[in-house]
Amino acid sequence: MSWGWHSYLAPLSIILWFLGAFLALRDHKAASLLVLAGALVTLAFIVGLWIRLERPPMRTMGETRLWYSFFLPAAGLLAHRRWRYSWLLAFTALLASVFAIINLARPEMHSRSLMPALQSPFFVPHVTTYMLSYAVLAASAVGSVIQLRHLSATGQPDKGLYDFIDNVVHVGLGFLMLGLITGAAWAKEAWGHYWSWDPKETWALITLAAFLAYLHLRLSPSRETSARLVLMVPPVGLVLLMVTWLGVSLLPAAMGSVHVY
Repeated sequence: MSWGWHSYLAPLSIILWFLGAFLALRDHKAASLLVLAGALVTLAFIVGLWIRLERPPMRTMGETRLWYSFFLPAAGLLAHRRWRYSWLLAFTALLASVFAIINLARPEMHSRSLMPALQSPFFVPHVTTYMLSYAVLAASAVGSVIQLRHLSATGQPDKGLYDFIDNVVHVGLGFLMLGLITGAAWAKEAWGHYWSWDPKETWALITLAAFLAYLHLRLSPSRETSARLVLMVPPVGLVLLMVTWLGVSLLPAAMGSVHVY
């Protein structure tokens, strides 16, 4: 399946996701089926493109956006099944649509070849676990914003929402740490050392520290820490994720980075 198929399949996924998000906000049972159908259409395209390229479609920004378009609704569906937050299902479906629309507006060239450094068994697990962590941790940031609004409106936290934020931070942090570990093993294989304080590595570590700080503050018995201050950590962590993913490549120090291809 060539990249040209994206022009036909992506609009179908977008329509399904928009309908699913619309119905999810009304707590309609058909919402999950529509979001799932959109994710499966995207997954079918990813698999077809993988076969056509004879490599994992994870090299260009356009290809990574494909994976985000799949993982976001998948994470939203799993979280909705577990915690029944309709807003989260709608959010992940709409955000997946944004990535698909960007790909439609800015199609990129795709090659069958991979540079030698990317021809590693750690390539797929490293990129995949990072994508999963980004999708899940983005949900924790949205949950924190909603909790902050709830605190401002009522003066009392939603305990169920706190449980949701804590759980998704645990899951997302686990994937983030797995991404760091597989990345270190990959670096050892490709360049002979596990860690080099590359700009992307450094910002990934800063991001990890931010979400670790959230968990420590939530577990702290001290009452001196403001609930609002703690809830601001996941949104700040999401900003750090965006710097790690996109912003680092714009820094002057990134010119010599091994993560800029």
